[in-house]
Amino acid sequence: MASVHDVAAYILRRVGALTAMKLHKLAYYSHAWHLVWEERPLFDARIEAWSNGPVIRELYDGHRGTFAVEEWPLGDPDRLDGDERSTVDAVLEFYGDKSAHELSQLTHHEEPWRRARGDLPEGARSTSVISDADLHEYYDGLTRTQP
Repeated sequence: MASVHDVAAYILRRVGALTAMKLHKLAYYSHAWHLVWEERPLFDARIEAWSNGPVIRELYDGHRGTFAVEEWPLGDPDRLDGDERSTVDAVLEFYGDKSAHELSQLTHHEEPWRRARGDLPEGARSTSVISDADLHEYYDGLTRTQP
């Protein structure tokens, strides 16, 4: 299993510099879809339901105070296996052209972030965890067709 740092390094290698917020959202969606497609986590790191959407604490600790991220020396993109690279590539293809703000807004309409936040008022701070079970259930449900 890759680390979240390896995933961040891979994303930055593929797309170049990103805002920290967009890096978080792309890593989040990569993890969520990997749970569905491969039925295993992409990385083992805590994803929290912050007011601007999902944030991965380990990534945040690595870039705190930085708006744009150009490289991620804490990770090795070559540690991702073929299935992990395929997942991240598919996520980048689908979500990569969206802005950080668009991705944040998208997560705000999706059940995993909303469930983790519970009845907190908009903008309230939270460190509630978005569970892998909630991620799998929600995103797997998106793959099912209506009768």
